[in-house]
Amino acid sequence: MKKTLLILFILKLGISPAQNFKFAFITDTHIGSPNGVAEEDLQKTVLDINSLEAIDFALVTGDITEMGTDEEIRKAKQLLDGLTIPYYVVPGNHDTGWSESGGVSFINTFGYDKFVFEHKGFKFIGTASGPHVRMSDGHIPRDAVVWLDSVLNATPSEQPIINVNHYPLDDSLDNWFELTDRLKKQNTQFSICGHGHTNKEYDFEGIPGTMGRSNLRAKEEVGGYTLVEITNEMAYFSERTPGGITHEPWREIPIELRDYSKSPNFPKPDYGINAQYPQVTAKWSYHSSANVISTPMVASGKVFFGNSLGKFEALDSSSGKLLWEYQTNGGIFSSPVSFKNLVIFGSGDGNIYALNAENGKLEWRTKAEAAVLGSPIVEGSQVFIGSSDGKFRALNASNGKIIWEFEGLKGPVVSKPLIVKGSVIFGAWDKNLYSLDLKDGNLKWSWNNGSTNRMFSPAMCIPVEAEGMVFIVAPDRYLTAFDLESGEELWRSNEATVRESIGISEDKKLIYGKTMNDEIVAFPVSREKSPLAWRMDVGFGYEHVPSMLIEKNGHVYFGTKNSTVYSINPIKKEINWAHKIDNSMANTVNVIDEHSLVVATMDGKIEWLSF
Repeated sequence: MKKTLLILFILKLGISPAQNFKFAFITDTHIGSPNGVAEEDLQKTVLDINSLEAIDFALVTGDITEMGTDEEIRKAKQLLDGLTIPYYVVPGNHDTGWSESGGVSFINTFGYDKFVFEHKGFKFIGTASGPHVRMSDGHIPRDAVVWLDSVLNATPSEQPIINVNHYPLDDSLDNWFELTDRLKKQNTQFSICGHGHTNKEYDFEGIPGTMGRSNLRAKEEVGGYTLVEITNEMAYFSERTPGGITHEPWREIPIELRDYSKSPNFPKPDYGINAQYPQVTAKWSYHSSANVISTPMVASGKVFFGNSLGKFEALDSSSGKLLWEYQTNGGIFSSPVSFKNLVIFGSGDGNIYALNAENGKLEWRTKAEAAVLGSPIVEGSQVFIGSSDGKFRALNASNGKIIWEFEGLKGPVVSKPLIVKGSVIFGAWDKNLYSLDLKDGNLKWSWNNGSTNRMFSPAMCIPVEAEGMVFIVAPDRYLTAFDLESGEELWRSNEATVRESIGISEDKKLIYGKTMNDEIVAFPVSREKSPLAWRMDVGFGYEHVPSMLIEKNGHVYFGTKNSTVYSINPIKKEINWAHKIDNSMANTVNVIDEHSLVVATMDGKIEWLSF
């Protein structure tokens, strides 16, 4: 009976039993990786595919680059353009997480970051995934989910679908259920992914899944990829060695009319923690049309923020209603600042903007030479901000005119600087921490941890200062202390596995850190290396997102990778409250007063919490 239904749905879609086809499945090419052979591996794969007959197209499932630089993206496209067949590509976390353009260059280079096309009756749907500019779990962007709804609404329920994604559709994506719930309403045949660098069978809540091997050679002499053959009854997955052989299929998935309506219920994110702390309520909640990866600003009775599609929005702080919006041409990852009647921020389109806070009218715009992902800070009548063009700038906050520029950065600036005692201090994705003279932009000192790996750069944390010292944490999992004036490294400690979240007590006696597993820790402010002052098990689990710790009125506030916001009492070592918003990263919170704060999540939710 099942085979009869299969024949009927094939005939309904006009698919002839003779219309079998093959496609190449390439993933995790990591162009620009340190050992220098990724380009050679991809070149061999391209030439090998071109030598084969009856390969209709290629799918490339993300992590095409190592660090997502513009140069790496251009090189990857140059190599893929050598294919003599069509190819379709989606980005992965390596293409977006450290992107110097916030993902803009990927879209500009390839023309898209998600795709849909039909081939011989099948609909192929590819979605972007991966955190943008921040370390986080995998995430299907909010705008991609909105787009997917429009695609599926136009898809007949019987049409066979093949999903393409970088991550597996499991909890390595914080919003996996956004895809699985939707795909299970359709005739989804299977989903393919990369990320894990190995051939692996999956079951995504009943949806067959297949992870493909990385194109990298690893410890072998040559890399490899996957050939997929679709027949009327089966999809066959075979590993292919360029210039060598096609191995026997290691994975077979039946092609059949799928009905997921009777599939069992699967676990979803748990919001039970909210019931434990009923004193916390959302005064209002607003869902933007795209990801929000910055800290909202509150001024003039409004809440200001930008999203990853380049839209800057102003909400009424009392009701959360949209008052006005302004569209830029690149993703906004910059936390805005206020100056008089202006709100100032950077955009992935390469501009620094100043808008009228009352009506959103453009007051001035200053052009950089690449994306501006860094967050500005105002001191006096000047605004200071870093960008991805190798420069850090001081501007006149009233008109945007450049006062000075510091050149020579070898990586993007994506965080907020610290201004203290005539210095502006910031990190970049070039392995360095910089201190510049606030008046003229001259370099006072720079520091790096000695690692050759850019991924250990002190780029994401916001430095803190106390008693003539500067403190940072970085992905190398050390807390490092420096002399403010000389830049001399005073001490480094890895007693606790801090990563990129740091804070300082209001009395400037303690440095706070968020560890990678459950704990908040405190170090004494000292010029000598000292043991931890205390540690507190908060119970938030594995944790790695950069959400700084903010102390106000004796309480410490911070967010986590699953959007749970915590308030703790650092004296009593007790949790005051916790509140979960969605299941994506909570950015650094903006604490308004002792009873309210504003927080944004990666999935684009802005909430005003009252407590």
